[in-house]
Amino acid sequence: MAARITELVLDCTDPERLATFWGGVLGYEVLDRDEESVEIGPPDRRTTLLFLRNPDRKLQKLRLHIDVKATDRDQAAELERLLALGATHVDIGQGDVSWYTLADPEGNEFCLLSGRADP
Repeated sequence: MAARITELVLDCTDPERLATFWGGVLGYEVLDRDEESVEIGPPDRRTTLLFLRNPDRKLQKLRLHIDVKATDRDQAAELERLLALGATHVDIGQGDVSWYTLADPEGNEFCLLSGRADP
């Protein structure tokens, strides 16, 4: 049997802030928290995000990033929603592409793809 990804861990300076942001983006709920971390995920806990406090600030473009697609609206409406949650536009040299490159409140890059994902 193969392994599967059970959680993605993101180092951050403010776990509560990032958990709130990504919970809003993905519709995830808080599953666990302590003084140093907050874990969010879907009710089935299949794949979760763990935000782990780390005093080091992000210094360069991430080598691994998250791609998201809207499940119930078009890309333009989802972009507006993500910006209202606290995302910002970033330019990492992507040029003229069909997706938007954004950053979360701590500057971690992610992409909003076109089309809709299965809910």
